[in-house]
Amino acid sequence: MNRVAEDYGIVTAPGRVNLIGEHIDYHGLPVLPMALGRHVRAVFRRRTDRCITAVSAGYGARSFEWTEELEPVAAGDWENYLRAAARVARPFLREPAGIDAEISSDLPAAAGLSSSSALLVAFTLGLLRANGYNPVFEELMAVLPDGEQFVGTRGGGMDHAAVLGSRAGCASLIGFEPLTLRPIPVPRNWAILVADSGVRAEKSGAAREGYNRPRAAGRAALERLGMRSYFEASPEDAERLEDHEERAAFLHVTTEKQRVSAAAEALQAADLPRFGGLLLESHASLRDRLRLSCPELDRLVERAMDLGASGARLTGGGLGGCAVVACEGAKAAALAAALPAMVAEPGPGSLANGLGEKDSRT
Repeated sequence: MNRVAEDYGIVTAPGRVNLIGEHIDYHGLPVLPMALGRHVRAVFRRRTDRCITAVSAGYGARSFEWTEELEPVAAGDWENYLRAAARVARPFLREPAGIDAEISSDLPAAAGLSSSSALLVAFTLGLLRANGYNPVFEELMAVLPDGEQFVGTRGGGMDHAAVLGSRAGCASLIGFEPLTLRPIPVPRNWAILVADSGVRAEKSGAAREGYNRPRAAGRAALERLGMRSYFEASPEDAERLEDHEERAAFLHVTTEKQRVSAAAEALQAADLPRFGGLLLESHASLRDRLRLSCPELDRLVERAMDLGASGARLTGGGLGGCAVVACEGAKAAALAAALPAMVAEPGPGSLANGLGEKDSRT
């Protein structure tokens, strides 16, 4: 392993759009995201002390000392992601040196496109590479979800795996027990659009409790049924649950698990009508069972379908952000013109490029 410290460097980490498999990764279940062609970019310079500084045109400057026990600052402050990166990077290093970093991004923040995870990945890699440590995929996946939980979001590992391991032109079928990532090519006559609702939901701020609530309810439901994991659960088991919120969370997880498997099969078979129908089912479950949609997202989904999309649903944590839209490639231009949309291009990175190339890109 190359342990030569980089005095200067650039790390770019893509955002991601989750095609299907929402609010189930933290239960260890497979998901199906893809990377975007939009990135967080960190330009860093190694320091000779333990001070970490970062500046962003949109969020200002932050500076702190890289101590053994960093604690979060105020909820919603972007410095928490910098501190989280320092926390997860620290165990890999004996005598860490700080960095000066400039952060830029063309990813919309709080839009459900994993801008926060892209920042966490990019800054973690910047700290490690400045200190001469080039990690492998499995090492990062063992610690990055803990970084999100340092910020206060009880999520899983989907975002980090998609940011680190996605390949151009492919969705990524990601499993967690054990950790696997299998690229599935998106048919060339399909288009995937991302439509922005305009409603912002900060994972590290006011929306945090809304994101964490389904996880707690889903875990409580599993324990009440005496099950060890959702791999052994089926929707029929929900009949034994009396608590409404636990029952709803359990039904979402067990049916979404089935939808991910069916969507991967539809993607491989180039069955767009089937794939689109599964997106709609997922949106309905997130809206009605987990209460994670909002009127703006519902209208986006309805509008996309009225315009000829094959399917659409909210993507990301919910409570705002974006909808993902699947359609025939021939309809993409008209849909993009009629929706507050951007065409989602799979990101350029792959596992090999992300963790081994000299250009320091993820």
